[in-house]
Formats: sequence, structure tokens, C-alpha cells
Amino acid sequence: MAATILHPFERRVADTQLSKSDVNNLIMDYLITEGYPSAAEKFASEANIQPNANISGIQERVQIRESIHRGDLQVAIELINELNPDPSGRDEKQNTFSPQYDLEKQLAFLLDTDKKLHFSLLRLQLVEIIRQSFTSSDPSLVGEAIEFAQNNLAPYAPLDSQFKNDLERAMALLIVPKESWMHASSSGSTTAASQVQSDFGALAELVDPSLRRKVAKDVNEAILQSQDQRREANIRYLVRARAWAEQLAREKKLDLPENLVLGLDGDEPPSKASHNGHNGDNGDTEMTGNGSATTAAGGDVDLARYTNIP
Repeated sequence: MAATILHPFERRVADTQLSKSDVNNLIMDYLITEGYPSAAEKFASEANIQPNANISGIQERVQIRESIHRGDLQVAIELINELNPDPSGRDEKQNTFSPQYDLEKQLAFLLDTDKKLHFSLLRLQLVEIIRQSFTSSDPSLVGEAIEFAQNNLAPYAPLDSQFKNDLERAMALLIVPKESWMHASSSGSTTAASQVQSDFGALAELVDPSLRRKVAKDVNEAILQSQDQRREANIRYLVRARAWAEQLAREKKLDLPENLVLGLDGDEPPSKASHNGHNGDNGDTEMTGNGSATTAAGGDVDLARYTNIP
């Protein structure tokens, strides 16, 4: 059997030696930044590394994310506001101001200062109320949805035309037939998802679970920024930098393979994809195997196994 002939670029990649500690720190940074405490603890144990952050401190962000993912927006908003338990910033025992006062004050006013984020949360909450009004037997929920929109979202409409348009689109969900909402509540299969797209048309994105994930991601990034931390994990910056570098190289007509596989998502060859442990779950999953293992190609498969970037 003839040996596979590698492109010169691929040979250089294969010969590149990566620091195992750098890869481990990159993975740990992702797990902590994105809010996966049990996965971070598991990986730290398997890779025998010490995390550079308090893993237990991630739990507040995890609770907020999970509340948004299940559509419980009122709880999520309350949890965001509870990130600063004492708005004055005063330490009752010492009768002095906490050194964390500045950060806490930023968190306390997070939703007051970030109008776009607050509107996104409230609009999603409106969508969930409308969803419940069609999937439950409580007739009062329709009136509750209208009242909620009037009291909480209507004041945003004069501030920005986009707020007004987004509110109008959300309110349009009230005229969608109940049968369509029943399809949306069981949109686990590809066929059902296609039916929802047909039923809701341009409004389908409002009832798609991906909207919950997007809002949860925006909230997580805003909280991190308010705590003087990076909004995103380092690996996301690296992925974008890699894509930019490839685009620049191709524009300059440099000699590259026709397809450069990143190895972190579905673009990888089937032979690798079947072994990298992807399960499609965006939750805080348990991991198996040796976290310190690397591959001859530089650890891309191992990276994918622990990060599973959506």
C-alpha cells in the first residue's frame, strides 16, 4: 500500500511541536469562560493541572445560563440582579466599602446600562409567555403577554427603531395558530423543524431553541466583561485568527492544500469525526479518557473532545 503523500504545508504542521501545557490551559480557559464547572474540574483532574480561576465562582453564570436555556427568563433576570447582594457595596461587619464595590456596582447596573441585552432578555421572556399561552389551558396568559409587552417592552420602542421592529415581530406570534405552536413544542426531529419553519415563516427564529442559546451566550459575555474579564475564551480568538490567516494566504496565492481541516467541528474527515467524542450536547457534560493525551497532528482531535465549540 502506497504511503500518503503530504502537502509541504501539512508536513510542516505535522512537524510542529505544541506545548501540552499550552493546550491544556487553552482548554481549561474555554471551560471556565463558557461556564462548565464540572467539566473543568474533571479536566483539571485528568490533565493534572491547577486551574487559574475559582471554579466554584462559575456557578452563578451556570445557573443563569440554565434558566435561559429552559425558558425561565424571570429567574434568569433575578439571578443577574442578585449578583450584587448589597447595592451599597458596604461591608456590614467592617462598616467599610468592599474592595469589590466597583465590580459589584457594574453588575448591579448591568441590565440598566446595557439596554440591548435587557431588551433581548425581556423579548425572549415575552416569547416564552406567548408560547405558554398556546400550549397550556390557562386563557389568562394571552392577556398577561399583552400586559407584559406594554409594561416592559413598549418603553423601549421609542429608543430605537430596531427595538420597535423586534417588539412588533414578537407580538405577531399571538396570531399564529395553536396547531403551529403544538408543532413547535415537539420540534425535535428534522421533519418537525421543517414544519415549524413552514408554520412560522419569518418568525420561526423566535421560537427556535437557538434563540435561547444566543441570549444566554450574550448574557454570559456581558457578565464576564462587567467583571473585567474577557468576553470570550481564547480558543475562539484563535479560531478566528486561523480563518483570517488562511484567507489572507489564499488571497496572496500562497501554496496551500485545497482543503485545510481545522479539526474542531464538522469539517473534519469522517475517520477523525467518529473518534473525537462529539455528542452535540451544549451542557456541562462528563468527559472520559486521558485529558493529557495529544495526537501526532498537534492535538486537534483532543482539543475538540473537550471544547465542542458550537
